[in-house]
Amino acid sequence: MSDDPMRIPLADAAATEALGAALARALTGQALVVFLRGDLGAGKTTLARGLLQALGHTGAVRSPTYTLMEPYDLAIGRCLHLDLYRMVDAEELEYLGLREEVGQAALLLVEWPEQGGELLPPADVRIDLSDEVGGTGRVATLRAESDLARALLQRLNS
Repeated sequence: MSDDPMRIPLADAAATEALGAALARALTGQALVVFLRGDLGAGKTTLARGLLQALGHTGAVRSPTYTLMEPYDLAIGRCLHLDLYRMVDAEELEYLGLREEVGQAALLLVEWPEQGGELLPPADVRIDLSDEVGGTGRVATLRAESDLARALLQRLNS
């Protein structure tokens, strides 16, 4: 179902936060699931920070590495930021009450989604952050996995 991916060069952390802010501006208010992938230190939480701050969060945005899930109540609704890196078993998501939370969330940001297995809802957008080949920055590769995400990426690209 995925179309051609959108590739965006990211020179530094500020550019990664700016991409998150641009994604926030492109949202329409419909519930969205975003999978964030990349090596440790690739900028997943930096991108989430830019997105959440652009949506109106004024406090710190830290990776929920140890808590697994951090909720944010924003103007668009409840946003959940998950970091599943340290999760041992996907069943841990059941103990967090993820199923109930997801049903009420306007935005779900998931770092290390491969750790969540079948317990996660399908992604609308997949964002892979990787080192830029031959460069000093990173590249964000965005893939739309739903009609909602295709429209989001079109708005982002215009």
